[in-house]
Amino acid sequence: MITLKKIKTILFFLLGTLALLIGLAGTILPVLPGGPFYLIAAFCFTKSSERVDNWFKSTSLYTKYVEAFLLKKGMSRKEKIKINLIADLFILTSILYVDILLIKILMIVLAFYKHYYFIYRIKTIPAKNTAQKTS
Repeated sequence: MITLKKIKTILFFLLGTLALLIGLAGTILPVLPGGPFYLIAAFCFTKSSERVDNWFKSTSLYTKYVEAFLLKKGMSRKEKIKINLIADLFILTSILYVDILLIKILMIVLAFYKHYYFIYRIKTIPAKNTAQKTS
């Protein structure tokens, strides 16, 4: 018999795997940021199983993207701008191709909320180049 806990574990594993695959595509493709998807994968793998979580935390992807973000506790202005511009491009493309007014409105609200979140909720840290020049 499949329990609710087992279904939850499977769903988090599948979502984590999907986020990991999109993150990998983002690492290869310059248009798609991989970092946010690695964060989603880390969250989902933590919720799915301890073994999968330990595996993901031992990968270089986790060390380079997730751990770096968690240790810095923020993003540089350049990272924020890059992610926002790419996301805005996808949102704008969606708005142009969707014919449902409610969906267009939701996409615009999502875009504004995304900007609010990146500006006011994620700490802006100095870029490495800037920090080295001032030292």
